[in-house]
Amino acid sequence: MRLALPQVQVELVVSNAVSNLLRREAYIAVRMVAPDQTTVIAKRIGKVTLGIYAHRNYLRRRGAPKQAQDLASHALVGYDRDRAIINGFAAFGMPVERENFALRTDDLIAYQEAIRAGLGIGFLADYVARVDANLVPILPAIKLPPIPVWLAVHREIRTSQRIRQVFDFLAGAVPAAL
Repeated sequence: MRLALPQVQVELVVSNAVSNLLRREAYIAVRMVAPDQTTVIAKRIGKVTLGIYAHRNYLRRRGAPKQAQDLASHALVGYDRDRAIINGFAAFGMPVERENFALRTDDLIAYQEAIRAGLGIGFLADYVARVDANLVPILPAIKLPPIPVWLAVHREIRTSQRIRQVFDFLAGAVPAAL
């Protein structure tokens, strides 16, 4: 995008928190939840598929789980305050709590790097895992529900030519990256 739109300055905020577009915390947001504010224009631009992954070195040390219940005896990487993974386990009939995770962080980059460092088994977007040949899919028969991806912008802001250019660029580029 920087090559295609060199006149645009970018401030990239990476967070699981949902920025408030009405308060101008962001001009454009890529979200995993549909906006519920009526003055926000949103476009569903794709979905993130997820898988269970571990680094090859972790699997050499600990072996690979053969079934979902085996995950309980492995070092798991999870979120700290965000309950998404805990809720996911519950949906599969496997109640877990924060204490079941060997390492917890709500920082997405730290979370991914912990799995890449071989600290445990975790849940990653497939597009993240496929760029690292050392990440091995675990229990691929378990199909995790995909997460929708939304591009959102405040209705008034969308009339700005630069904002519109960025919105249109992201609407085309993000689905291809996923």
